[in-house]
Amino acid sequence: MSKNLYLIALIPHRELREEVRKLKLEMSDRFHASHALKAPAHVTLQMPFRRDESEEQFIVDKLREFSLSRTSFKVPVNGFDAFPPRVIFLKLTHHQPIEKLHNALIHFLKNQLEFTEKELNEQFHPHMTIATRDLSKKMFHNAWGELKEREFESAFLADRLHLLRHNGKHWELFEEFPFEGEKIR
Repeated sequence: MSKNLYLIALIPHRELREEVRKLKLEMSDRFHASHALKAPAHVTLQMPFRRDESEEQFIVDKLREFSLSRTSFKVPVNGFDAFPPRVIFLKLTHHQPIEKLHNALIHFLKNQLEFTEKELNEQFHPHMTIATRDLSKKMFHNAWGELKEREFESAFLADRLHLLRHNGKHWELFEEFPFEGEKIR
């Protein structure tokens, strides 16, 4: 049985995804860091995990069940930050609703989907990565020197969870799970 790689995340609206993609392209072109382009703009709630393909529908059903008990909230994005010496990201403000969602999801994954302690990411700092892994230390300092003072302000409505699946080259949106009370836009 083949095992697929999955990720659970919040994904912003199309316009913000496009703005973030442009930032990632800038990081690739100017600072030789293209790894972040392998995923759409997102806030990771559950780090990548492997499951047999045969479990996929069960995971989807359970995440749908979990999402129905959630309510939407606004996620402000304000400026840049970093995890030196390799990661640069968009800074999210007002973490409490995201942390509450994350804690509930971790509890759910552990109890309903039998995730192990090793699979769960209990250390959590919500952010949207624009450069990672392949950003050299030298390029990190160059990029961070420019971005730390650059302004960026936006927001998005977190109104659904997303399950992403890795296709061997990049992450693809696989399934989305609207929160209860979502309004049709």
